[in-house]
Amino acid sequence: MIDDLDRKIIRILNNDARLSYREIARKAGASVTAVSRKVKQMESAGALRGYVPRVDPAAFGLDLTAVIALRISKGRLLETQARIAKDPRVSAVYDITGEWDSLVIGRFRGRDDLNAFIKHLLSQPYVVRSVTHIALNTVKEDPRIPV
Repeated sequence: MIDDLDRKIIRILNNDARLSYREIARKAGASVTAVSRKVKQMESAGALRGYVPRVDPAAFGLDLTAVIALRISKGRLLETQARIAKDPRVSAVYDITGEWDSLVIGRFRGRDDLNAFIKHLLSQPYVVRSVTHIALNTVKEDPRIPV
């Protein structure tokens, strides 16, 4: 069960995950031992799954973001999504409701890279149809969870 101290710790880590337990404890108003124990408990429970830097994709040549809706043959959704998720250009795969079965978000090194990805997707067994949207601007993108 997540408590108030857990929430405080996550808020602090959301701002700077490189802080020491001592700094987190100071900001949270708790002991270093309590913070250390809470972080380890959240990690063990899977509530805290890792620490990653927030990187500007364009700085690494990934300046094109696409949102791709897919229609996938019945009965093959999960295996198809799992295969798509293995591609390093894919940052998210969602199982969705509505007209489409799955939503894929990916980052690409330009139009040619996206074109090759889409053609590869459509050649996959069980992928029936796709529609691709290209993001023109990123207004907000934040992987942090508000707690």
